[in-house]
Amino acid sequence: MSRALQMILLLCIPVAILLCVLVTKGVIAPRTGAFDYVVRFDLPSIDAPVGLPRVDGPADASRPLVVIDPGHGGFDPGAGHGGLQEKAVALHIALSLRQRLLEGGGLRVALTRDTDRFIALADRPDIARRLNADLFISIHADSAESDSARGASVYVLSERGSSDAATRLARRENGADRINGIALSEANASVGAILLDLSQRRAQAGSTQAATLLLRELSESGKGLHREQPETAALAVLKAPDIPSILFETGYINNAEDAQVLGSRKGQEALANAAARAIRAYFARRSGA
Repeated sequence: MSRALQMILLLCIPVAILLCVLVTKGVIAPRTGAFDYVVRFDLPSIDAPVGLPRVDGPADASRPLVVIDPGHGGFDPGAGHGGLQEKAVALHIALSLRQRLLEGGGLRVALTRDTDRFIALADRPDIARRLNADLFISIHADSAESDSARGASVYVLSERGSSDAATRLARRENGADRINGIALSEANASVGAILLDLSQRRAQAGSTQAATLLLRELSESGKGLHREQPETAALAVLKAPDIPSILFETGYINNAEDAQVLGSRKGQEALANAAARAIRAYFARRSGA
C-alpha cells in the first residue's frame, strides 16, 4: 500500500468518528418526515362476533331465509387432490346455488362467505342464528384413504355418528379450527356441549326432511350417491339448536370420477340445481304442514 493511501485512510478515521458522534447527539438529524410517524389501530376482540353477510332476495322478512355455508376457506383449504381444493369447490357450488334460488324468487339467501376467506366453525352456525335463518346448508367435498369411495352424502346432526365414515368426517371437519394442532379459539369447546333436547326436535325433523329431499333430487338427476339415506354425525358446524341444518358432501375429491364433476362448471351447476330443487320442495312441504 502506498504511503499516500495510508495517509488518506488515517485522516478518514477521525472524520468518520466525528460524523458518528454528531448523528448520535442529534446534531445531524434524519430527514424530517422519514420515520417520524406511528400508525395505531384497534384489533377486534377475540370474543367479537363475525360481521353478518348481506341478505339477497325479497325485502319481505317473512320470506324463508336460506343460509349457505361454503366449507373451509382462506388458509384452510380442506380436502385436496392435485390442483383441486375443497374450499374452492364449495364456494363455486354455493355461489351457483345462491343464483338458482334467487332466480326462482320467493326466497332470501345469505352466504357465510362469498370470497376465499377463513371463518371459524363456531361462527358459521352463529351467523345463521343471528340472521334467524329457516335453513342452514353447509357445502363440502369429502376425501377418503381409498380413491374408490365416491358419491354424494348428506349429514344431519347427531351426538353419535351413524358410521365409521361419519366419525372420521366429524373428526376432520371439527378440527378445521386447528392449525398444526393448535386451537385458534377456545370458544369451540362450548359448541361440543350442546345436547339434543325438546327444543331441537323440530329442527332435527326439518334437517332430516331437507336431507332426504336433497338425496332424492341427486338420485333422480343421476348423480351418484355414497349413501342413499341421511347420515348422522357430531358435526360442530351443524350445531345450531333451533335451525334445520344439513351438511352436503358433494362427492369425493380424491376419486377420479367425482373430481371431474366437482372440478367442472357444468358439474358444479348440476349439484347446485339439485340442491335448489330440494330446498324449494322442503319449503313447499313446510308451508303445507
